[in-house]
Amino acid sequence: MKIYYDDDANIKIIQNLNVTIVGYGSQGHAHANNLKDSGVNVTVALRENSSSWKKAEEAGLKVKNVSESVKEADLVMILAPDEFQASIYEKHIKPNLKKDAVLAFAHGFNIHFKKIIPGDGNSVIMIAPKGPGHTVRSTYKKGGGVPSLIAIYNDSIINKDYSARDVALSYARANGGTKAGVLETSFKEETETDLFGEQAVLCGGMTALIKAGYETLVEAGYSPEMAYFECLHETKLITDLIQEGGIANMHYSISNTAEFGDYKSGPKIITEDTKKAMKEILSEIQSGNFANEFLDDCRQSNDGSGGPVMKSNRKSTKNHPIEKVGKELRSKMKFLNTEKLVDKEKN
Repeated sequence: MKIYYDDDANIKIIQNLNVTIVGYGSQGHAHANNLKDSGVNVTVALRENSSSWKKAEEAGLKVKNVSESVKEADLVMILAPDEFQASIYEKHIKPNLKKDAVLAFAHGFNIHFKKIIPGDGNSVIMIAPKGPGHTVRSTYKKGGGVPSLIAIYNDSIINKDYSARDVALSYARANGGTKAGVLETSFKEETETDLFGEQAVLCGGMTALIKAGYETLVEAGYSPEMAYFECLHETKLITDLIQEGGIANMHYSISNTAEFGDYKSGPKIITEDTKKAMKEILSEIQSGNFANEFLDDCRQSNDGSGGPVMKSNRKSTKNHPIEKVGKELRSKMKFLNTEKLVDKEKN
C-alpha cells in the first residue's frame, strides 16, 4: 500500500480553493485552524446561536451561517457530529452547494450507510486523521501531523490539472497529515474498521477492561488509589511504548515479570469467546444495525446532546468510583495541567 508524504501533495490546490468547515468541535476546530495556518481561505459554518461562534472568531477565523458559507465554497468539509450531518446536508448544504463543489468528510459513516446521498455532479472525498481533533491540532502546532486516510467516493472534477485524489492529498497536507503519512482506503473500509476499533478495542474494550480491573482489586481489599494507578493511569505509559515501536517494543521496555505475565494471563482475558463477541460486533456494524440503533437513540434527544442510552451511560460512568478517585489524584499531579489538549473554553 502506497503511503503519501509532503512531496506527494500539492498544497497550492487547496490554497486556491474557498474552504468551508461545517462545525467547530474537536475535529472542526483542528481542521479550520490548521488549514488557516497553512494559508488556506477558510470559513467556519455554524448555526446562528452556536456556542462555538465566539470561539472560532476569537481564533481569528471567519464565521458565517451554514447556508451562506456553502454558497461561496469550492470545498465543503462536513465535521458536525455524525447524527446531525444528514439533516444539515438536506436543509443547508444541498440547496446551496455549487454544482462543481467538492463535498468532504472526515468519517465515512453517512455516505457509507446512505444517510447522505450526494448529487452526481459533486466530487465526494474523505480526509480522516487517525486521532482525536485536539491531537490533530496540538501535533500540527508542534510541526508534525497525525497519520491520515483519504478516500474517493466520486470524482467529478473536470479540471485537467488535478483530480479529486489530488484535492484530498492537498487538504491532508494543509492539515498536517502528510507529515506523518497518508494511506488511501475506501469509505466502506474506513467506516467499518473505525467503528469496530472504537467499540471493541480503543473505547469500549479498553474502558470496560479498566473498570473491571479496578473493581476486581477494590473488591479484593486493595486501596482505590492503588487500583487506579495500576488499571488506569499506567495505560498511557504502555500505549506510548506500543505506539512508538509496536508490541515487541513494549515487551522490551517492561520488566521480565510483566512480560511473562502478559504471555500467561493475556489469553485468559481475551479468549475465543471474546473474539466471538468481536465478530458479532463487526457483523452489527457491517449490516448497518449499529448505525440505525445509534441514530434512533439520538432522535430521542430534545437538546441534541445524546439520547437516553447515551445519557444513562454517561451518568453511570461519571458516578463510577474510579472517576472520583481519579479526579482527586489527577488534581495533585500538577504536570498534567500545564498544557491541556482539551480546553473547553477554546476548543
